[in-house]
Amino acid sequence: MPSEPILSFVDFLQKELLLFGSLCFLIGSADDLLFDGLWIFHSLKRRLLVYSRYERATIESLRPSPAECRMAIFVPAWQEAPVIGAMLRRCLQQWTSTEYRIYVGCYPNDDETVAAVAAASAGSDRVRLVICQRPGPTTKADCLNHLWDALCRDEIEEHRNYAAIILHDAEDIVHPDALRLFQHLIGRAALVQLPVIPRRAKGSRWIAGHYCDEFAELHGKQMVMREAIGASIPSAGVGCAFARNALQRLAVQTQGKPFDANSLTEDYELGLNLTSGGSRGIFARLKDRHGQMVATQEFFPEKLEDAIRQKSRWMAGISLSGWDRLGWQQSWRENWMRLRDRKASFAALVLAIAYVAFILTGVITVAEIAGIYDPQPISEFLTMLLYLNAGFLTWRLLMKFYFVFALYGLREAFLSLPRTIVANFINIMAVWRALNQYIDQLGGQPAHWDKTTHFYPDAHNIKQLRPQYLGDGKG
Repeated sequence: MPSEPILSFVDFLQKELLLFGSLCFLIGSADDLLFDGLWIFHSLKRRLLVYSRYERATIESLRPSPAECRMAIFVPAWQEAPVIGAMLRRCLQQWTSTEYRIYVGCYPNDDETVAAVAAASAGSDRVRLVICQRPGPTTKADCLNHLWDALCRDEIEEHRNYAAIILHDAEDIVHPDALRLFQHLIGRAALVQLPVIPRRAKGSRWIAGHYCDEFAELHGKQMVMREAIGASIPSAGVGCAFARNALQRLAVQTQGKPFDANSLTEDYELGLNLTSGGSRGIFARLKDRHGQMVATQEFFPEKLEDAIRQKSRWMAGISLSGWDRLGWQQSWRENWMRLRDRKASFAALVLAIAYVAFILTGVITVAEIAGIYDPQPISEFLTMLLYLNAGFLTWRLLMKFYFVFALYGLREAFLSLPRTIVANFINIMAVWRALNQYIDQLGGQPAHWDKTTHFYPDAHNIKQLRPQYLGDGKG
């Protein structure tokens, strides 16, 4: 039959792709299993220690911070007129007992955002509008460097320094006790990172929802263990406080520009640079008296194109160019964590191969049922790999289910299982875009602000953690 040579090749290709994908998944799964085991041991030890010796701390149980420990909040903004006003008004309403100033960076060719900032901050001296020198968009890091310059000038004029610089985005939903927690911890570390809790609108169950699944595990396990084993702490870019003296030391080495405008993920790199070596980073998971996490919440992209664009920037900045820029360290702990950060792009490529193998399996199965081709049997070795990976996949889904359930409840935990396919598809699409970005950057193309459209809920719809979505997603 003329189709038999083609089907024979498809059969051969299917088994080769299955073998390659299975071996790669086995290596990655062994890494994940070891990491999960360490997290389980660490969690049990902490629970036993707290229950046997100490009372569980809450934000209200912390000692008052020194009066001179004032905070500067940096908010870079490019075309954020729909959200920046509501975000600033919430900050001013929530943060009333702490001395702080919000520095908002805008551009001379973004009149709508400038007007929104001016309207929201009218009558308040806690908001400082900073106009960047060049028309936008430049890069987020360039905007942050303008805010740093403005802060340094204010410190000279006022003869007072800030204790910390906090990063937030224009769409962040802040916690009322966040500044209090930063003030309590910033004297002990170069970086303090709060958990980030993604929110989704009611109509964005799958695209925005997959961020909920990923961050539930990332900030419920991954960041916790990074601190526990003594590895550096990456900044999430929001809900993070940098010690002012640590940024100053870095600025001296970088011609007064602590934020690297050539990086696609300047926040991630800054966190690693500040907390490696002798400096310390703290990932602060603390609840208030109502049992709600002191965290930063925000609505993540709900459109497929926006999610792919955002994920591709993270992959290009962390997995690809971050490898070139940051390299490796002498510590096995540090290298293990950086390897876990950088394997995302390779994992997406392996997933693509696995899905191709799955499709080819369907083709071979249909041909066998139709009686037009008799496929070669799968080897015992490959069969063993497939069973092992099936077991590891079940374990990974159970871990995801647990973390999503702990943060969002049972309904979202069950939705996280089919959302794994959505997340895989987004990551596969993002890795190809990330490769193109990385190649362009190697060719000398400068980094640019590849931002997404943001959403901010009405004030009466904002709640601390539950339910799993706020309002109807229309603002």
